[in-house]
Amino acid sequence: MRIAEIYIHNRKAGLLYENAEGYHFQYDTDYLRSSKPMPISLTLPLQAQLFSAKVLFPFFDGLIPEGWLLDITEKNWKLNPRDRFGILLVACKDCIGAVSVVKI
Repeated sequence: MRIAEIYIHNRKAGLLYENAEGYHFQYDTDYLRSSKPMPISLTLPLQAQLFSAKVLFPFFDGLIPEGWLLDITEKNWKLNPRDRFGILLVACKDCIGAVSVVKI
């Protein structure tokens, strides 16, 4: 199982993980109780229940770089181009925008 903490504006918002059943995201309870929590995306609205999918959630897949930057990422870290979760873990710790993905 691979796990990542998801941050929005440097606040831990939840956990994203991959296991044999697929991909799962759950908002952190403290984050949901905080003042003015923001959803990670419109497709992942604020809720305490677990989100599950067979494929990587489109929002997180959209954080992965494209083109020549993706090629460099795959070559430097020797990643399988089909391992989108692996690419997300190494390439999206400090990506453009409010969301960050930190491998645990």
